[in-house]
Amino acid sequence: MTEPTPYGTPDTPRLSVRGEAHIEAEPELARIGITVTARNTDRRATLTDLTHRNNTTLDLVKTYGDHVEKLETGTFTLTPEFTRHGRGERIRTYHGRVHITAELNDFTALGELATRLADLELTRVDGPWWSLRRTSPVHADARRQAVHEAVQRAREYADALGTTLDALVELADTAADDHTWTHAPTPRAMFGAAAPGGAAPDDTPSALDLEPQRQQVRAQVNARFTLHPPTL
Repeated sequence: MTEPTPYGTPDTPRLSVRGEAHIEAEPELARIGITVTARNTDRRATLTDLTHRNNTTLDLVKTYGDHVEKLETGTFTLTPEFTRHGRGERIRTYHGRVHITAELNDFTALGELATRLADLELTRVDGPWWSLRRTSPVHADARRQAVHEAVQRAREYADALGTTLDALVELADTAADDHTWTHAPTPRAMFGAAAPGGAAPDDTPSALDLEPQRQQVRAQVNARFTLHPPTL
């Protein structure tokens, strides 16, 4: 049995159209990057300081309970810095660094946590980055809208020819919405440089008011239909 030609025949004409959808939605998740650092002329002291600051940071994030959906440790480095002058290789100091990523679903808690983290000693906070969940119904809404637009467009072309649609031959998702994290044009970065031990409890700074960035969700489909033969 031969395959039908993709361009149709006079008895079974085909119509190809594209359907698109674009939806703006409020984000559901926010991500921040946390970098904890330590520096000392003694390797063991650097590692001890870094371990203490890392544990303090993780404990602080965990106090926000269910507001934190994901907490992950990324890279850990302990790097010697050599003197630039003199003979031989002499270590001047050691640099330690741990990178942590946290995802939150409560943006009021996000502003408070980001502020408290930035107030810690030798701690950097980057972000926030905003996103929808992969399972968000917004993605399905966009896909449905794209299909509806394709069908409507096909019907309009068929009506212009004085005929109607017969059957759907193919539906292809050509530009599925992806799960990406977006941020403002200039990513926020906050640096903590408090005295050792962090700020005193009654010195806690006011929480940042972070405005969520609306998410752009797009869907695109190509659809092929057969038409009832028009009278031209």
